[in-house]
Amino acid sequence: MPSHESVDSVDTTIIDLLLQDGRRTVTEIAEQVSLSPSAVKRRIDRLERLGVILGYTVLLDHDKLGAGFDAFVELRFAGDVKVEAITMAATSVTEVLEVFTLGGDADALVRVRVAGVQHLRDVIDRLRRSGPVIGTKTLMVLGAWRRGA
Repeated sequence: MPSHESVDSVDTTIIDLLLQDGRRTVTEIAEQVSLSPSAVKRRIDRLERLGVILGYTVLLDHDKLGAGFDAFVELRFAGDVKVEAITMAATSVTEVLEVFTLGGDADALVRVRVAGVQHLRDVIDRLRRSGPVIGTKTLMVLGAWRRGA
């Protein structure tokens, strides 16, 4: 686990630039941080080695792909259910994209992608049957915004 001391302000700027555009070239980044491209490449390699940069990804507009919509489902479990069991219950459903275990009223927040309302109903039914779920609450996503996207 890297310490905060292993990441300086130049590294932070490089990370910010990559978050804004993961396809930005090393040369473009070098111009922004006033270093040579080889120095920037070494820094990026080091940040990857340290596990600060975990990978690179593509953001998609799922509406344009006809992939339906996202929804969040709050899951509630009995008080004696272990956190690992909460996660496993949700990940058994293929439409689940992310699982966040929580402290608070709900035990987990699950993001799903579905083709339509009937599909969402089917997914919720499967989540309810996937483990010791004692309650759900569903929130349909009307729009989204993401920092750096």
